[in-house]
Amino acid sequence: MHLPHFPGDTPAPGRRRFVQGLAAGGIAAALGLRPGAGHAAPLPTPVLSGSTFDLAIGRSPVDFTGRARLATTVNGSLPAPILRFREGDTVTLRVANRLRDAWSSIHWHGLLLPANMDGVPGLSFDGIAPGDTWTYRFDVRQSGTYWYHGHSMFQEQAGLYGALVIDPLEPPPYHHDREHVVLLSDWTDMDPVALFRRMKKDAAYDNYYRLTAADFVRDARERGVAAAWRERAMWDRMRMTPTDISDINGHTYTYLLNGTAPAGNWTGLFRPGEKVLLRFINGSAMTYFDVRIPGLKLTVVAADGQYIHPVTVDEFRIAAAETFDVLVEPSGQDAYAIFAQDSGRTGYARGTLAVRHGLAPPVPALDPRPLLTMDDMGHGGMDHGGHAAMGHGTPAAPAAMDHSAHAGHGGMDHSAHAGHAAGAGGMEHGSGGMQTHPASEDGHPLIDMQAMSVSPKLDDPGVGLRGNGRTVLTYGAMRSLFADPDGRDPGREVELHLTGHMEKFAWSFNGEKFMDAAPLRMVYGERLRVVLVNDTMMSHPIHLHGMWSDVEDERGGFHLRKHTVDMPPGTRRAFRVRADALGRWAFHCHLLYHMEAGMMREVRVEERA
Repeated sequence: MHLPHFPGDTPAPGRRRFVQGLAAGGIAAALGLRPGAGHAAPLPTPVLSGSTFDLAIGRSPVDFTGRARLATTVNGSLPAPILRFREGDTVTLRVANRLRDAWSSIHWHGLLLPANMDGVPGLSFDGIAPGDTWTYRFDVRQSGTYWYHGHSMFQEQAGLYGALVIDPLEPPPYHHDREHVVLLSDWTDMDPVALFRRMKKDAAYDNYYRLTAADFVRDARERGVAAAWRERAMWDRMRMTPTDISDINGHTYTYLLNGTAPAGNWTGLFRPGEKVLLRFINGSAMTYFDVRIPGLKLTVVAADGQYIHPVTVDEFRIAAAETFDVLVEPSGQDAYAIFAQDSGRTGYARGTLAVRHGLAPPVPALDPRPLLTMDDMGHGGMDHGGHAAMGHGTPAAPAAMDHSAHAGHGGMDHSAHAGHAAGAGGMEHGSGGMQTHPASEDGHPLIDMQAMSVSPKLDDPGVGLRGNGRTVLTYGAMRSLFADPDGRDPGREVELHLTGHMEKFAWSFNGEKFMDAAPLRMVYGERLRVVLVNDTMMSHPIHLHGMWSDVEDERGGFHLRKHTVDMPPGTRRAFRVRADALGRWAFHCHLLYHMEAGMMREVRVEERA
């Protein structure tokens, strides 16, 4: 989609203004509704409740940086209206595509529904043609915090996303006095198609922070000259850098909270002594956020819409597409900053919890920029003398493995209960081990590294969060409030590797891009284990449409129900799937440009032949 300049565009804003945005921002700024003109606060996101909805996808002017652009919006709103369903209802959503030059779609992220209502063009339906209306109708079979977004090209990046809240039939297992949706996202003034082309031409465009001679001197003092030189040579051989935390960051993006840039200071109100439920949603295209509210403890009570045993932390990392429900009890001061810095420490989204509008508490400084290590990428504690496993396009040959089922299942299909006793795909208690790789990775020109020593890392806060003096949420600390709803051990196991080439910005499963890969086939009603191995130096949030992903603990037991499973570098994580939804489903990395570059598979759930 082309996002044209408007007449009278102002020059490009300075760096500080670009990061913080305009005080009004978004739709308000584009309409000329700025502070001092009777509109001191950003326009609130509309809330639509009930069982019948009329939504119109169109384009609306927005201005986050001092330059007007057109965004893809729903009912003229960015973010799209908050939709509130009720568990047990049947909802009808009439979605009109008022774009004149593009097909469109809406996907209901994390919802259990018939395949033809899932909203993925080419799998669920053809899409919504310009001028047409598509009616989604389905039963609401769950409750909690979810979201919805476009699934056509890059419309999600251009603004087509919104919060979705489903009220439960039974009261939740916690009390709260009021609630706020906190929807985080990333905005670019660039045409998203042009941004994708830029990534293909220069994937390191936003990585301003390269290693310097001073960094080498510091490393030599800490670890010795030989060790520092050896590690620097390894990075050079891989044509990578330990500062490459995210593909696109605050040098391109303005980070938004509820459609408001940092300078706009979105504000949610509270009364002292209240318990406030914050429904955090990461609706970004490419950004991991690290979230904290200085002065408040955060009690996480739900992940991806599903109740967990409450866990109290100071901070949490939220991957693209994840949701967390968080309880806070503000008292003792009138305003608290909601601070969400990107994982690369290049910018932040922020808002305020306050007793009244107009208060602006101090905003924390960005944390120090993190650096990746060889251990982060699955190469810790190994002899790297030959570096074959990390060679540029020439990965080491894997150990012997039976790949006979590879073509039919889009992965390595192991026999019934393989690895179950040892946990998480055959590694004893998930503690690590030498990783083997599928034959499709051998000598692949679009695979620049392979992780060799991997583990689930469920208790690892993540790069940039370790030892920061704050208690940080981990997957290991979260545990579903309910037992395994299925109860069966998986009958078989499928292993998929997350693969890619940083310099060429190519992403895939097992080295096979979406258009070249056979579908991953599941038999209706079966229980299977999916094992993911991240061979890349990037984190990937992996989303399976239509079915739950039940993350296993390091012993292979049921641990945490999710719809999006984060996969940091060097991890091997397993989750169980009950194939209880017939049809064709998408399975992909939820970093939008990774999905578009090939990290996606079709999953087919079929009746037994």
